[in-house]
Amino acid sequence: MTVTYLIKFDIIPEKRATFLVLLNGVLDAMRSESAFVEAILHVDPADENRLMLYETWHDHENVINVQLHRPYRHAFHQALPDMLTGQRDISIWRAMRADRVGSAESAARDASETPPSVTPFTNRKGRQ
Repeated sequence: MTVTYLIKFDIIPEKRATFLVLLNGVLDAMRSESAFVEAILHVDPADENRLMLYETWHDHENVINVQLHRPYRHAFHQALPDMLTGQRDISIWRAMRADRVGSAESAARDASETPPSVTPFTNRKGRQ
C-alpha cells in the first residue's frame, strides 16, 4: 500500500528562488525512481513563501532506508536550515480511498482495502 508524506515549508522570502531550484532538482530526479508514485507541490494562496509538498511512494521502508539517502537529495537537505524560517512540518498518511477522473475501478479497489493500521473497535466486553 502506498504512503504519502505531507511536508510543509515556510521559506525565507530572499531564499525562495534557491529553495525552488534545489527542490525542483530533487523532484526531477525522484520521478525516475521505481518506488515513486507522484509528487504535487502546492503554494499557499495567501503566502507564496509557504509551500506544501504532497509526495507519494510505494513503500515507507524504501523511503526511509533508500530514498532519503540518495545523492540528489544531499544539497537540498543541507541547505534547508538556511532557507526556512523553522523546521519542516512532516506528516505521514496512508490512502483509504482515491477518486480520480476515470478511475471508478481504482476507487472501488481502494475502498475494499483496510489499511493495516486500522483495527476494529472492541469494547471492554470484547464485542465489536
